[in-house]
Amino acid sequence: MTAAIDFYFDFSSPYGYFASTRIDDLAQKYGRNVAWHPILLGVVFKTTGASPLPQLPLKGDYSWRDFERTARFHGIEYKRPTHFPLPTTHAARAMLWLQNHHGDDLAAVFARSVYRALFVDDINIAEPAEIMKLAEPLGVDVQALDAGATSYQIKDQLKAEIEVAMAKGVFGSPFVIVDGEPFWGFDRFDQVEAHLKSRRQTELRAVPNLDTKEKKPA
Repeated sequence: MTAAIDFYFDFSSPYGYFASTRIDDLAQKYGRNVAWHPILLGVVFKTTGASPLPQLPLKGDYSWRDFERTARFHGIEYKRPTHFPLPTTHAARAMLWLQNHHGDDLAAVFARSVYRALFVDDINIAEPAEIMKLAEPLGVDVQALDAGATSYQIKDQLKAEIEVAMAKGVFGSPFVIVDGEPFWGFDRFDQVEAHLKSRRQTELRAVPNLDTKEKKPA
């Protein structure tokens, strides 16, 4: 079976949001599934020494301009959030709980709704109550979700999964690993597609032509 695309993201990442609107369609086009992995850039930055782009001198003003320009270029709905940067720990833990108890598909729906809440509806997703409101339409037990998201089990799981991600070389959001090949940034999605296309062509060439019958000697 063809390997899934590993998609790493932080809910506070604008480029991660843009990527979240494209990753599933891109994967489906080439017969792949997507494994969604929430991470916390704050944890990663302690190792890399990086900071959120809008907080950096000179780069900050440019980044805000580029967020809006990128959204326009790709036709993605976007509104500059009032609450930014902000912690996304509760959202990430809630997603892990949903993956554990309701499966990857519903968790991905939740992830997209959280991203939209921040970057379209300007909702403060750092507030646990707002995260629970976003989960309600999914038909899950929000009390169980809220309790699960604050449990030691989920806290330890998120910590462990971030450590695994960093061990694989993940250092930003969005970050895609496909067939062992790493790609950082939404602006690398053309390269991701080129890789998927090349791998698909290689796989098709390896499949024997079942319509070709061996000719018998006259």
